[in-house]
Amino acid sequence: MIKRSGSSRVAPADDVFAARKRKPVPHEFVLDALAPLGPETRPMFGCLAVYVEDKIVLILRDKPAPAQDNGVWLATTEEHHAALRPDFPSMRSIEVLGSGVTGWQVLPADAPDFEEAALRACALIEAGDPRIGKVPGERRKRGEAPAKRAVKKAAAKKAAVKKAPAKKAAAKKAPATKAAVTSAAKSGGKATAKRRS
Repeated sequence: MIKRSGSSRVAPADDVFAARKRKPVPHEFVLDALAPLGPETRPMFGCLAVYVEDKIVLILRDKPAPAQDNGVWLATTEEHHAALRPDFPSMRSIEVLGSGVTGWQVLPADAPDFEEAALRACALIEAGDPRIGKVPGERRKRGEAPAKRAVKKAAAKKAAVKKAPAKKAAAKKAPATKAAVTSAAKSGGKATAKRRS
């Protein structure tokens, strides 16, 4: 209940400042298995993204709908699907990411070998398997920034060189300054440009 005092201030109800109940971590056993690597987690798309060093390796999902995409999402690419399939026979594309084959693959929570497959994925991540894990786009861009800056700088320099003759031509057409007129008069030459006043 909100209590009102004699002033215009409104005292909040006691339960407003109560700690928010944390969502349970989906498939927490996966984080336990990756604990030796010191994984970091971040919320992503209402799920929990798992990072090891600079790579995103998994997303843990347990949402009401669509339930068929619940489970452990593997951060991989299409080129690795065939090589991963013998280790993960139930692996498939993620439906919420669109129709067709998706780079990310899901180990579905409703598969009979789900926990086994998820722990196998953790073992591969721990072994440094290059088929699982991606450096997120923004971090890749930051890593490429010096090279991109060098390319942009070179392009700007090239453009400046092309503009330089145009600047010289403009300088030739520019009216003479008072100093130039005075200098020409002292040397006995004629000044071709007149200064406007």
